[in-house]
Amino acid sequence: MHISITAFYAALLGLIFVRLSTRTIQLRRKVKTALGDGDDAELKRAIRAHANFSEYTPIGLLLIGMGENLGTYPLLVHALGFFLLCGRCLHAYGLSQVKEDYRFRIFGMKMTLNVIIVSALAIIWMLIFA
Repeated sequence: MHISITAFYAALLGLIFVRLSTRTIQLRRKVKTALGDGDDAELKRAIRAHANFSEYTPIGLLLIGMGENLGTYPLLVHALGFFLLCGRCLHAYGLSQVKEDYRFRIFGMKMTLNVIIVSALAIIWMLIFA
């Protein structure tokens, strides 16, 4: 039986996505705003944290999964999944704070973009040289 490393990280990231979703829903109820942000700083940030997670996580997982399917070393697949998970958590945490410490957001984004770059390069390497 083949165990998918990417599926493990996708499941963890899926749970984080649900948490970001429920947080946004709870804040919408709190400020009584069904659409938009009601000019509430906390809700604006929750919406952006959720949206940003939605924008970057799928491409990261897709590239990691493709690399895994092409035979990328399992340790590299784990490292990429772990760094994507950490990067998305750090970014979401940083972006969610009304009094933001930009270090979380910046470091999380750097981690995420590096995962995408390394995954893309690993795929190209596997397609050309493997």
